[in-house]
Amino acid sequence: MTKVVTDTTFEQETAEGLVLIDFWATWCGPCLMQAPILEQLSEEISEDELKIVKIDVDENPETAQKFGIMSIPTLLFKKDGEVVKQVAGVHTKEQIKAIVSELS
Repeated sequence: MTKVVTDTTFEQETAEGLVLIDFWATWCGPCLMQAPILEQLSEEISEDELKIVKIDVDENPETAQKFGIMSIPTLLFKKDGEVVKQVAGVHTKEQIKAIVSELS
């Protein structure tokens, strides 16, 4: 299951391991298409291998600004607290799994 994070909990929740952060908003059509794909992935991949979190850019503008998020959905990958990859737009499960393999 994907976990919701906020400006307050972001650093703590994304500090360890490989983490996929989904920057999204409730009004964003492509974001709503991305959500079920991430839910499926969270059920298929153990959290030890990939932790998936979501952050609403409207409710948490600080974090989006800090990482220069200009378009949504943006998927940001952090490994042990460091940003290792960022991709914008809707991605298929296969595309995300390929990125995870590359970063693992």
